[in-house]
Amino acid sequence: MTATAPPVAPSGEPAAQPARRSYLRRLAPVALAAAAGLLLYVSVPPRELPWLAPFSFALLGLAVHGRRLRAGFGLGLVFGLAYLVPLLSWTGVDVGPLPWLALAVAEALVLSLAGLGIAYVSRLPLWPLWASGVWIADEALRARFPFGGFPWGKVAFGQPSGVFLPLASLGGTPLLGFAVVLCGFGLAALALRLKDVRGTDVRVLRDGGILAAAACTVAPVLAGLAATPLVSNAAQDGTARVALIQGNVPRMGLDFNAQRRAVLDYHVRETMKLAAKIKSGEVKRPELVLWPENSSDIDPYVNQDAYDEIQKAAEAVGAPISVGAVVTAKDGSPRNRLILWDPKTGPGATYDKRHLQPFGEYMPYRSFFRIFSKDVDRAGSFVPGKKAVVFDMNGTKVGNVTCYEAAFDDVVRDQVREGAQILSVPSNNATFERSQMTYQQLAMDRVRAVEHGRAVMVPVTSGVSAVIRPDGSVAQRTGMFEADTLLADVPRRTSLTLATRAGVWPEVFLTVIGAGGLAWAFARSRAARRPRD
Repeated sequence: MTATAPPVAPSGEPAAQPARRSYLRRLAPVALAAAAGLLLYVSVPPRELPWLAPFSFALLGLAVHGRRLRAGFGLGLVFGLAYLVPLLSWTGVDVGPLPWLALAVAEALVLSLAGLGIAYVSRLPLWPLWASGVWIADEALRARFPFGGFPWGKVAFGQPSGVFLPLASLGGTPLLGFAVVLCGFGLAALALRLKDVRGTDVRVLRDGGILAAAACTVAPVLAGLAATPLVSNAAQDGTARVALIQGNVPRMGLDFNAQRRAVLDYHVRETMKLAAKIKSGEVKRPELVLWPENSSDIDPYVNQDAYDEIQKAAEAVGAPISVGAVVTAKDGSPRNRLILWDPKTGPGATYDKRHLQPFGEYMPYRSFFRIFSKDVDRAGSFVPGKKAVVFDMNGTKVGNVTCYEAAFDDVVRDQVREGAQILSVPSNNATFERSQMTYQQLAMDRVRAVEHGRAVMVPVTSGVSAVIRPDGSVAQRTGMFEADTLLADVPRRTSLTLATRAGVWPEVFLTVIGAGGLAWAFARSRAARRPRD
């Protein structure tokens, strides 16, 4: 019998079809990785769709499974760009697209290392477990490097509600993120295994790979449900009546404080309105008042008019005020400071922001980055504080976490260990106008509430200010760019969650899982290349 060649049309179209199919097969993983990144972005606030996150990682798992290291790196980069470019768009609100895109690309390159690692361990038995550890190891790296790290966009911060959230009280943001990722990769492994298995229903049910993948998918959900009773809003040392002042700002953007004393005047005015309501009996007097970060736009230590205005507000409301101000320390260095202002004795205890925002509050390698943009000269030259400080405000111990610091596990944990009964996250989001930044940060604060079992107060200059219960739910909130006051009785809590007690160890343990998977994959690769007799 003679073999005959397949017919070829004069146009060559049939011969081109296999090439086209091959091209589409190569393109499919890229499309999956991009879809996964976009889906993870859609899951985070202001859209509260935390249940979408596992499906994002299921798509990522399908994209990188069994790929070579170079392909894993590239697919991780595609995923990172699809996720972080829209997520971080607020960073370019007032300075243009170059800093925004540079930050997104830099962070996506770190995420691409996770793609490489996940591809490397994806041929191991029980690969979703090792791949999830690799992801947490990558997040741990991103939270520390470069320039002190940038944890914004951690998987846990997109879970301010939902079935996985209670796990934050057991192992903090690393365990919460691990559960989400493991569930997603479990779904991917289940889909891949079901595709490969042929036979009766009984054979499918007895297949070890299917059972392992199903366990990876279901176990995190069951763990979250089991941890739910551990989350409580109960007061353990009575309640505190708290007032949050949102005074608003005269204008949006980097020049929000360009008009001298305007921001301070706005917050004094709103506090005086509260004092009038107290005097008339319309509302009960709060035990403490919280102003936002940068609520005094001039230094009250050296400007007598600012000092007098704050003192007037404190005396009128009859309660201590936590005031955010930019001040000059005794050594001459600028500080982003919170000041405990007593109505009788004036300024007292202080807390200086410890984890400063690079390229905003300070500028690393200023002369180098000036080559690319003159906007670097708009960055500050602040000096960080050195220790956690808890304010005693009429018997309530308030732990201070200033704005950007809420993204860092250790900063928040230190304040709770220092004795904080409630947490305050004073922020100034006026710089980022009406972007999604304030909602992303609010989601972080909600996760921190559950992680440490504390009510979290979020006073913001321009919104969204909020009162968050220890279970992460929002009791009250304001709109954006409007003056407002929130009054709430919040529980004082003294017990420490397992996450607070464990500290960094859950992250270490989960990182070791990822490292163990990489080591095992390396050993298997070496053994496969070793010559045999």
